[in-house]
Amino acid sequence: MERAFRSGLTSQIQGTYGASRTNRNFNGEEAVVNLRTPARRRTRQGRDYGLVILAAPAVILLLVFSYGPMAGLVVAFQDFNIADGIFGSPWAGFQNFEFFFTSGNAGRILWNTLFLNILFLAATLGVGILLALMLNEIRGRVTKRFFQSVIFIPYFVSPIVVSIFLQAFLAGPGGRGGLVNDFFNVFGFPSVSWYTEPGPWPWILTIVKVWQLGGYMSVIFLAAITSIPEEVYEAGMIDGASRAQMALRITTPLLKPTAAILLVLGVGRIFYGDFGTIYAIVGDNGTLFSTTDVIDTYVFRALRTFGDFGTTAAIGLFQSMVGFVLVVVATMVQRRYAKETTLL
Repeated sequence: MERAFRSGLTSQIQGTYGASRTNRNFNGEEAVVNLRTPARRRTRQGRDYGLVILAAPAVILLLVFSYGPMAGLVVAFQDFNIADGIFGSPWAGFQNFEFFFTSGNAGRILWNTLFLNILFLAATLGVGILLALMLNEIRGRVTKRFFQSVIFIPYFVSPIVVSIFLQAFLAGPGGRGGLVNDFFNVFGFPSVSWYTEPGPWPWILTIVKVWQLGGYMSVIFLAAITSIPEEVYEAGMIDGASRAQMALRITTPLLKPTAAILLVLGVGRIFYGDFGTIYAIVGDNGTLFSTTDVIDTYVFRALRTFGDFGTTAAIGLFQSMVGFVLVVVATMVQRRYAKETTLL
């Protein structure tokens, strides 16, 4: 019976794996040794090839449009001119970096970029969490989808359109009046010449940024809220927690991983100014540069006015290196103090 069982097992193995050979085991009896890759493994490799083919276009685009232009970083170390090109322009060492950092504008520009981005990041994250908590409390499915769509619309509005609406609110036709000043006048406050007063503009730009990105952030946090198990809320209800207490004590702490990821991504872009929004609103109004001029708007003006490719490339390389270092540091801090929120 034992020999018959082994014979049947040998036939089954040969049928499953195909080609095989027989070797002698320790008892002197024949045993089957597989010589061919299992069919299941071959099928899996075929699926992997299909995934590689699907990913190939995206990888090619990434290499061509993201990694390919990195060869142009050599311009940061050259006295570049278009006529001679990259290969003919003389090398300048670190003179382009020195020119920027020794100029009188470097400190102001770096501070404005850092300060504005900190305001933008903190405000958009906070408002996004608040809106997500409010949307989560809406019980009607259709009503929730409606408000979710409404607050998401500003994300698609062009910065040019935003600048037109903002001018109507702050300056009005011909630069006089404006809805905000009209509101001030109703309560006896004097009008403010907003486009000649640089002080309020960091907060004005922050309000605009929150209006643009608050709905976008809320959608991300709302998706994180929907992934929270219902058993957690049921346990809170059994303990007698109100809806406000559950939102504060259960939902908000469980949003920490999502907020941490968005924070790390934002830190990596903290030295990149929002050129589209800031330039569309402020433009070339030098009166406001003391509080609104960021690295990207400065680079644009330098390139447009002087054609200084070397300095602008050096500034861009500086932004990339600082962003990379900040992401690494933020990730290390996250892994040290909040390991459950990190992706690495």
